[in-house]
Amino acid sequence: MYYISMKSTIGEKGQVTIPKALRDSLALVPGTQLEFIEEHGKLVAWRVVEQDPFSALIGLAAPMDVDEFIAEMRGPRWSAELDEKP
Repeated sequence: MYYISMKSTIGEKGQVTIPKALRDSLALVPGTQLEFIEEHGKLVAWRVVEQDPFSALIGLAAPMDVDEFIAEMRGPRWSAELDEKP
């Protein structure tokens, strides 16, 4: 792992320009959201990756045969014989 060291100045409104070489290296484009923390006296930032809430559910249920499951949920097919009362 290597580190790129560059300087930038904090503006009047607290804004910092990320040097172009770093933006290019990290594929930071306008609209990219960053999250910040302070860690042992250092400012650490990373890209916010928004995850589809449904993707977190993938793999929670056991694998199943969907057609078999639907047939089981529907029950037997209607027939006059099954509908007759004794």
